Amino acid sequence: MWEFLFLLLPIAAISGWLIGRRAFTAHTIRKIADIHKLFDTSSPQKAVDVLVKLMDSNQEAIETHLALGGLFRRRGEVDKAVSIHQNLIDKPTLTEEQRALSLLELSRDYMRAGVLDRAESVLLDLIDQGYELDAGFQHLLEIYQQSKDWLRAIQTAKKWESKTNRNMSFHIAHFYCELAEQQWIKGEREEASQHLKQALNSNPRCVRASILHGNMESQFAHYKAAIKAYKQIQNQDEVFLSEIILPLARCYENLNNPEGMIQYFEESLQKHLTTSAVLVFADWLHKNKGEGEAMRFVVSHLRKNPSLRGLNRLIQFSIDRNDGVPQSDLVLFQELIEKMLVNKPLYRCEACGFSWRTLQWQCPSCKRWDVIKPIHE
Repeated sequence: MWEFLFLLLPIAAISGWLIGRRAFTAHTIRKIADIHKLFDTSSPQKAVDVLVKLMDSNQEAIETHLALGGLFRRRGEVDKAVSIHQNLIDKPTLTEEQRALSLLELSRDYMRAGVLDRAESVLLDLIDQGYELDAGFQHLLEIYQQSKDWLRAIQTAKKWESKTNRNMSFHIAHFYCELAEQQWIKGEREEASQHLKQALNSNPRCVRASILHGNMESQFAHYKAAIKAYKQIQNQDEVFLSEIILPLARCYENLNNPEGMIQYFEESLQKHLTTSAVLVFADWLHKNKGEGEAMRFVVSHLRKNPSLRGLNRLIQFSIDRNDGVPQSDLVLFQELIEKMLVNKPLYRCEACGFSWRTLQWQCPSCKRWDVIKPIHE
């Protein structure tokens, strides 16, 4: 009995939607009432047969086919969805717009089933015909991102931009960054650098491209070039300065230029002072000026902007200094704070609110680009 009820859920939803449509005839509504009676007499198969006949005989029911197929797809019964949408496409009475909408639904069925080559073929035909451009391009990009075919993703994004005037610069920049990372791993340094330039040409405010450029230059000991790349972030998005403060400090240290680090900190980071920047600079003070100087700096920051991570570092400096406070107490305080911090998210998506501890340039939840930001205490 429960299996019958579960089977009837999509049919009941469709029939309710049909009744709400004024365009349908009284005969159609009477047929739907008959379907409900069949449900009550535990004859679900007869109910389905009646509904199919109703849709086959009523040209107004095209949208009903599409909705029913979509319900089957969302329930995971992709084979049924494909059958419904394929049968609909074969109807000779469909208008071009109706056929295009049916093809779009069929491509979604194939995507849900993981048959990406068929979905791609349907979408390319749909776009060539000039129908459902936004949805078609969007699904194509989903396919190429899923398969990590970044060259086709770039080509598709540019074509979408040219046909609809939609701004795709953020997407294109990230696709170039993905290509650069792939080629960097393969040891193709020149190609990777070229793609980073293309990313910045597409979107001059692409923080990711600047970080990657700085990391690549630093790896080859080109510290001045790395510093120049990292400093671009100040004019791109200051919220990401916390991501480059540590590699920037290492570059200045390798250049034996502590004054440059201090000057940059005082001129730039003080304008957007975060806990991450404070901790990096405190560690530098601890190494070069001693525990006392580092502790005074952290304390001055904590008074203005209290944070657990700042307090944790202050306790660590106190342990290192051993200034008379019982070590067991300090260690206990530190352990408690670290337990509080262990699952604390460090990044959050501004679009959907999803948060986690590692930096992702595309939100794993809503799949958007350029919406992830560091969380600053």
